[in-house]
Formats: sequence, structure tokens, C-alpha cells
Amino acid sequence: MTTHPENYEDVTVYDLDANAEEELLLAHNECTFMWANKEGWPVGVIMSYIWRKGRFWLTASSQRARIHAVRRDPRVSICVTSTGSPLPRNKTVTWKGLCTVHDSEEVKSWFYPELSKALRGDGEAAEWFAKFLDSPRRVVLEVEPTQRIAYDGEKMGIDTQAWIKRAKESENQEN
Repeated sequence: MTTHPENYEDVTVYDLDANAEEELLLAHNECTFMWANKEGWPVGVIMSYIWRKGRFWLTASSQRARIHAVRRDPRVSICVTSTGSPLPRNKTVTWKGLCTVHDSEEVKSWFYPELSKALRGDGEAAEWFAKFLDSPRRVVLEVEPTQRIAYDGEKMGIDTQAWIKRAKESENQEN
């Protein structure tokens, strides 16, 4: 247990453990994908992803503004939160990373079925989804993580309850 007896000024002590992060990245398939536009403003959209080979993999049509942007500047960020996943709430990780745009059949041939299975499960729905993804202008984004910011609110909740218990005990002793 990490003790934070006075306040929440420094929540970096509530880091997400490596195992919990891996579980989160594999359990979820939705992230916020962020990049900078040509004026330098940060922009983000919700996208489906899969976590494979230690990297984030996403897809979009090549005419999308985000594809032009990452070709110009490959520095991106991805934020994944446990909200909406089968895991408890208040777990999150943000990764800064470098984005590579792929249009090769080699990448598409393994990626489309993997994404389809993650989003649609096994079976006919996944097979059809993979076929729909395979369109002429579609590309695959590979984000290589470079810097991490993570948070586990469950740890903070445990510490908060312990702090409250100690405060009440101390109060009772004074009375």
C-alpha cells in the first residue's frame, strides 16, 4: 500500500502495474488517437485498435486528415481507459509514440482478421467485417510506444479508504 496521508498532489505513486496494463490493452479495443494538425494544434478521435507485437495497430482511409498529419509528423499519442472494458474503472494508460503508415498487403493480411476478431468475435460477422475493411484507400497505422503515463485509481481508492480509517481512529482517540 502506498500512503498519501495529506492530499492528492502527487498521484504518480498510483502507477498502473505492467501486468494490469497488458490486461487493459488486450481487453479493450477502443482508444483516443491524438496527433498534431498542420497549425500544431492537438487533435484526437476515438478509434478501434488492437495491441499486438508490443504496438498499437489501427486503421483508417488514407484521405483522412489524421493520415496526412502523421505522414507529416509521426509523433502521436494513444490513450486507453478501462471504462467500457470488462476491467474495473479508473485504470488508464497514455503512450506517446511514433506512427508508421502501412499500405502493404503483408500487413493488411494479418491485421484485418485480427481487428475483426477483436471487434466482432469469431465467425461470419468477423469475416465480413474484414472484407469490408479491405478497401482501396485503407491504410494500417502502427504506433511504436516511446513514453508512458499511467494511472491506477483502484490503488488510490485503497489508500483513500486506509487514510480515512486512520483519520477516524485518530479522531476517536482524541475524543
